[in-house]
Amino acid sequence: MNREYPDFASGWHTASQLALRLGNERMALDAIRRATRLERDRPLWLLQEARCWLRLGQADAARAITGQLQRRTLETAYENATLGLLLTDLDERREAVASYRAAASIDPEDSRHFYNLGCLQRTLGDLDEAERNFDAAIALAPRDYEAWKLRSELRTWTADDNHVASLEALLEDGISDNKGRANICYALAKELEDLGEPRRSFEYLRQGAVARRRQMRYDVNRDLETMATIERTFSAERLGEPGAGSDSEEPIFILGMPRTGTTLLERVLGRHADIFAAGELTNFTVEMMKLVGEEAAGRQLSRDELVGVSAGIDFRALGDAYVTSTRPRTGATRHFTDKLPLNYLYVGLIHRALPRAKIIHVQRDPMDTCYAVFKTLFTDAYPFSYDLEELARYYVAYHRLMEHWHRSLPGVMHTVRYEELVEDTEAVARGALKYCGLEWQEDCLDFHASSDVSTTASAAQVRKPVYGSSVGRWRDYERELRPVFDILQEVMR
Repeated sequence: MNREYPDFASGWHTASQLALRLGNERMALDAIRRATRLERDRPLWLLQEARCWLRLGQADAARAITGQLQRRTLETAYENATLGLLLTDLDERREAVASYRAAASIDPEDSRHFYNLGCLQRTLGDLDEAERNFDAAIALAPRDYEAWKLRSELRTWTADDNHVASLEALLEDGISDNKGRANICYALAKELEDLGEPRRSFEYLRQGAVARRRQMRYDVNRDLETMATIERTFSAERLGEPGAGSDSEEPIFILGMPRTGTTLLERVLGRHADIFAAGELTNFTVEMMKLVGEEAAGRQLSRDELVGVSAGIDFRALGDAYVTSTRPRTGATRHFTDKLPLNYLYVGLIHRALPRAKIIHVQRDPMDTCYAVFKTLFTDAYPFSYDLEELARYYVAYHRLMEHWHRSLPGVMHTVRYEELVEDTEAVARGALKYCGLEWQEDCLDFHASSDVSTTASAAQVRKPVYGSSVGRWRDYERELRPVFDILQEVMR
């Protein structure tokens, strides 16, 4: 079509959209730039060009376009919402709020605008506004099950103010898909726990976990075998071999099981003037896999083979590539944190690639950890968390691997215990900063007032001062968690 009508800008826009869907970002960019040359100021074309630049990893080019569009008044709800999505992807979330508000004012009958506002405000800590927007989204689309679930997490509900009856009515009316059923069950579990009804709460939690588990194909044994392979491959002898890594001392890795206080610790340390809290980065895994791919030279590798190849890559190249890949978000401060919990799998690689980096392992009572993980509906990660036996077995394997790292790399890691962190935040923070070679700063205690974005499952919790009510919470569910307790005996001695 574009050959016959080369001056048809809309055709080039359509061609760009199709190319992007097919994963051909460069072709998509070339097509949309044809459209923008024909109709230079058309917002739709500019939004598509920004999307292409972003997919190509050129955030600055995308940001130049979104900045230009922010200075204009966009006429349609779609244009404003698309700009809001782009700004969100560029980590300009407060600016994105303004775009979604404009979309909602133009089309107040579209629940998606209010849902998107609620999600953004939740990550920004504007919890009252988030609740109002989730209320609006649910009023317009009562079967937006994710909105119900996210709203349930925003605060502590009371006997006089909760949604239990409405949530149960939704279940009684019937929810055909497992994803929707899981969201409503987890929302009910949260609100009933707030109301002090542990038996009813856990029953809905169990139902929700079953529904979520049905959505995935997962074999916990594969993860356990991989952890055993990592331990064998990265033996103490191999970790002690000479080899040069990156000279960078910027990264501070905060790792461990999810729901153990990694987000809390990061926000405390992130208030220090010399530390930028970068959040959960996947960069280390991505850069490691690039180098493994080069070594594999196109061969398909099993998990065990991937682990084996990773032990022989250029560690300096990995460390340098990792730090470079975090730019431009990092680099303005002496250190940055990477609090992806699953980096615990790569402690050996991290130390070989970045021997001057700091590694902080956050530990929590095993039973409290497993309960906290089980009651969390994660977006994508942690498939082991929806079956109590699988969860407990995974925890045991995690514990064994961490014991291996501590034995094999004595003195390399610093341990923070969640219970001590919430009991005496200042003392624990001082210890962590000393390990990082940094002086104490009082601002670290004002973490709950931070305006930093939080996109983790703890997004609402970290806006509050430290509280210890979750310590020992598993005992409210001692009978229900018996399968976990029995399996964890070997790591709780």
